[in-house]
Amino acid sequence: MKTLKIALYIFSLLALASCTKVIDLNLGNNTGELVIEGNITNTAGPQIIKLSTNVPFTNTNTYPPVTGATISVSDHNGNTYPFTEGPSGTYSNSQLTGIPGNTYTMTITTGGKTYTATSVMPAVVNLDSLTSKNDVIQTSDNKKLITVYYQDPANVANQYRFVMYVNNVQVDDIYAYNDQFNDGRYVSIDLFENTSSNSVDKGVFSGDTVTVEMQCIDKPIYTYWETLMQEQANGPGGGVTPSNPPTNITPVTLGYFSAHTTQSKTIVVK
Repeated sequence: MKTLKIALYIFSLLALASCTKVIDLNLGNNTGELVIEGNITNTAGPQIIKLSTNVPFTNTNTYPPVTGATISVSDHNGNTYPFTEGPSGTYSNSQLTGIPGNTYTMTITTGGKTYTATSVMPAVVNLDSLTSKNDVIQTSDNKKLITVYYQDPANVANQYRFVMYVNNVQVDDIYAYNDQFNDGRYVSIDLFENTSSNSVDKGVFSGDTVTVEMQCIDKPIYTYWETLMQEQANGPGGGVTPSNPPTNITPVTLGYFSAHTTQSKTIVVK
């Protein structure tokens, strides 16, 4: 598992079951806060919601799970799906498959408090293809750059998140974009690395197998990930004071609840 120590936050991200990645919450000595990582997708279950508590950033990358919670997700048609706990702190439902256009509400009761969040699953925008090319910025070590291509729908506000895996390991970087400047266009986006990272094994090289997951996300979740991406871009020496990203969970706690579509493509880098 690779670890990203960015300013505050989150959780582990379950997007591809075989490629789970943990993103550390760097919150100084503020510990014991509830961390919620909720994802509902348009693929067949199980859908997963994870609960944990944060630890000091100087500790190891192990978050104490929150057990014994009561969790359900309902849709705007009045259907309710209870989540059952499997591994400690991991709750799932295998009957729910998200439908684009539907609104989903998560309800969690734990520690004497009830937390709620609502997310709208956007329409699917197809991931067209992936390519690789030489990284013109980092030419000395023969690194490659991955580019994603897709057709953005015209006259519709769209938000996207991309998650990249190199040889089945999720990379540290966060990629979140909207269509403010390319509405209705055929879009190509280079998935640049966060150059502030000192990870010795960071980068894409010839022979690597790269998978990119494309998520179509609603605006509050875009704001969440885009905030993290901006803080990441400033790096450890940046001038922006780290702060918790705006969450869609009430009452406010760490984490998010996202109803999004998902699709992936894989290439072997030449």
